[in-house]
Amino acid sequence: MSRHLGGRLAASLAADPDIERVIGVDTVPPPRELRAGLGRTEFVRADIRNPLIAKVIATAKVDTVVHLNITALPRGSAGRASVKEMNVIGTMQLLAACQKSASVQRLVVKSSTAVYGSSSRDPALFTEETEPRALPRSGYAKDAVEVEGYVRGFARRRPDVSVGVLRFTDVIGPGPDSLLLRYLRLPVVPTILGFDPRVQLLHADDALEVLRRATLSDRGGTVNVGGEKVLLLSQLIRRAGRVPVPVPAPGLRIAGQAVRRAGLLDFSHEQLRFLEFGRVVDTTRLRTEFGYTPRFDTVQAFDDVIRSQQLALRIRPALVREAERGVLDVVRTVAAVRGG
Repeated sequence: MSRHLGGRLAASLAADPDIERVIGVDTVPPPRELRAGLGRTEFVRADIRNPLIAKVIATAKVDTVVHLNITALPRGSAGRASVKEMNVIGTMQLLAACQKSASVQRLVVKSSTAVYGSSSRDPALFTEETEPRALPRSGYAKDAVEVEGYVRGFARRRPDVSVGVLRFTDVIGPGPDSLLLRYLRLPVVPTILGFDPRVQLLHADDALEVLRRATLSDRGGTVNVGGEKVLLLSQLIRRAGRVPVPVPAPGLRIAGQAVRRAGLLDFSHEQLRFLEFGRVVDTTRLRTEFGYTPRFDTVQAFDDVIRSQQLALRIRPALVREAERGVLDVVRTVAAVRGG
């Protein structure tokens, strides 16, 4: 609950008079900007990787567990190994605690559309039933696949517990950080030569509302959660006022290693695949069965981040357009001369 989305969810639930008690768990206290709005939320400093999490659930007789600590971003100086351990081992310990608890009736898990992977053979839209062409082999995407496997096992062992899995696209907004935003904050933005992937985004406000509704309902199953519309990566870079640097795929892998060593960004194999092929999911179930239509589409969500100065513009979009027009004029001139 000490990250942006978890803290806001705890505050929203604590403000609901129909909810008897809200307990937030994290390894570090919530930051000052979240602390003021938490209301009657009770904070417990605990690590879900420790079996003692079962004592927290049992002592408080928790009936609803919301698991948000599946992340691609390390906390502080923690590395990839620590993130994987929290994602996978932490989930295993939490599910074991829920399985032993007689009071738990509802489990909500925040997952990711990264479980679908990215490849040249992907469908235009992934539905919740679509099997990935190839399972992710590394990074956060592989963690999410493993986590969902453990959650399915839990659901089979505890059929009396309602289990909801929410597969989020990239969540962005004035508050939360993400791999995509870190990528777009690089001094220059490396792209893969010859590829311009589609990107689908979810605004943090919509993510919060979906989590709140899922927490208060008993609807089970898996739901894709994302905004309508898509943006091409080139459009994201242009709207952010960044400079794209197209490089061949092998060159980007080498550049990714340098960026990783510098601590700027962790380019995994699956993230590089995403920069080639992108990923878009079908959200019909979210709107028709779950009953929620996001307030922000992909374009509006990204523009809201720009307006909130989460991304400081380095180069004005007008200058980028002028430069593009200049290059095109030169190309047309050269082509006309050669044609003559």
